[in-house]
Amino acid sequence: MSRDHSGGGSVMLAFMVGAITGAAVALLFAPATGEDARDYLSQKAREGRDRARDVADQSRDFYQRNRESVTTAIDRGREAFQQARERGEQA
Repeated sequence: MSRDHSGGGSVMLAFMVGAITGAAVALLFAPATGEDARDYLSQKAREGRDRARDVADQSRDFYQRNRESVTTAIDRGREAFQQARERGEQA
């Protein structure tokens, strides 16, 4: 039970040291001003939106091109099932 008393303080100290170190490193290695960072993030968000729109358009086109093939395959499968079923009932 004596082990429970010493762990809390050292964990809190390690957390505080890590937080301070992380903040210092972030400030020292920040490559751009806040405005530049916002512009960069805004540009990346627009690029992501455009990519998502392109993927949606491609998916829609793919669906339109292949919808008839899938429908035909389903219909043929149903017909084959019905024919097999009718043959089984006749036997």
